[in-house]
Amino acid sequence: MAPAAPVRTDVLVLGAGLAGLYAALAAARRGAGVLLATKGSLQASNSYMAQGGVAAAVAADDSPADHAADTIAAGRGLCDPAAVGLLVAEGPGRIADLEDLGVRFDRDAAGGYRLGREGGHGRRRILHADGAATGAAVAGALIARVASEPRIRVLEHTAALALAGDGGACTGAWLLGHDELRPARARMTLLATGGAGALFQRTTNPPGAVGDGIAIAYRAGAAVRDMEFVQFHPTALAGGGRAFLISEAVRGEGAHLVDAGGRRFMLGVHPDAELAPRDVVTRTIEALLARGGEAYLDLRHLDRGHVLGRFANLAAGCRRAGLDLAADLIPVAPAAHYLMGGIATDLDGATSIAGLYAVGECAATGVHGANRLASNSLLECFVFSHRAVAHGMAAGVAAAEPGRSPLRPLARAPLADLRRRMWEGAGPVRSEEGLTALLAWLGERADSNPALVAGLIAGAALRRTESRGGHLRSDLPDTDPDQARSTTCPPLHSTV
Repeated sequence: MAPAAPVRTDVLVLGAGLAGLYAALAAARRGAGVLLATKGSLQASNSYMAQGGVAAAVAADDSPADHAADTIAAGRGLCDPAAVGLLVAEGPGRIADLEDLGVRFDRDAAGGYRLGREGGHGRRRILHADGAATGAAVAGALIARVASEPRIRVLEHTAALALAGDGGACTGAWLLGHDELRPARARMTLLATGGAGALFQRTTNPPGAVGDGIAIAYRAGAAVRDMEFVQFHPTALAGGGRAFLISEAVRGEGAHLVDAGGRRFMLGVHPDAELAPRDVVTRTIEALLARGGEAYLDLRHLDRGHVLGRFANLAAGCRRAGLDLAADLIPVAPAAHYLMGGIATDLDGATSIAGLYAVGECAATGVHGANRLASNSLLECFVFSHRAVAHGMAAGVAAAEPGRSPLRPLARAPLADLRRRMWEGAGPVRSEEGLTALLAWLGERADSNPALVAGLIAGAALRRTESRGGHLRSDLPDTDPDQARSTTCPPLHSTV
């Protein structure tokens, strides 16, 4: 396929979740021309499906210091305190930005925020919109602003096949869309391509979340770190592969986790019971299921009107499964939900390649450590997108040759088989035997983005010889204080 004529822009944003949308608007407000490309539609992102909300210290009885303490406690010794400090300090300002852009967070009759509480948070600090449909509400407002901004050009159904540049610097990307391959040249390239939860058989993520941005950055030579830390959300509706998430916010409103006998099994496990950090709840449920037990969310003791009003979209999802959220026991089990690792960045979103930035779930900023605190992910999108755009537009233009065009898209991955094997070998519970077998199978597959990212996850999980946060080794169940450090994946073509 002969490349078409190049398109040129100031800022190239790859990915149209909340991080990408916000970055595009931030760049346009600074006077830049922006090309926003996404391999799906603007409504197909993981962000669009986010339920719980955005964590920020906006209440009178809260503070950035308290938010930071909860974040660091959840991160199991691997959070970067400097990154956490920026997140919590700049978070309220980014909330104000969102409201200026048209986002309407839920408020009470007196005009104050209706704040929720989720696992690991010491108090109510979760802003939400449209009940438990925050992602769609925020994304909808930002998409409307993007559509009305003349400085932003949107290319939907357009995939980035490779970065353009010479390894030391990035000058854009090669885009394939509508049967046309063309180079996009930019002074700043920002990856906001999301995570890789869809590499697992049971996931809350949309099918396209297979780590494409991480793969193309890694092939270009960018540093990638902490890929073993996959967060498995503890309360997805049990059964099936594409899992319907039952937001943590329901436990923040008083829902219980019970076994088949009605016993609240979190009471003796953690002082916060159902509101323990996600890794604790996930491990407890996995152990219960391994013993042949069952786990349920119980909202029957809560006011029915409040439940159905506050969680209208969750109630509708349960009805589609033949369940009444307010009246039935809701069967739940963990599902792959969020990747804490990704492309290594500094505090301004800059990667190890000049001109290349990464934000959102594809990035490893150091904020989440080994276990993300609930609802910090959306805040991270806004805080670090804002910082990345400010830094990237002030930096000099990277000098690099564009490089050769990719000959063709990579081979298609055998996704059904890969997802099953990833769940079995690198899912909520891992072991040396399972990870070794998984890596051997992946080594026999043709090169593809899903296979590459799956290998990064499995290889990192094999190298971390302990259990910590979202990484649970059945053969090494203890946490090793000497391994309280971030780890970088070996460069491409290195052995595990």
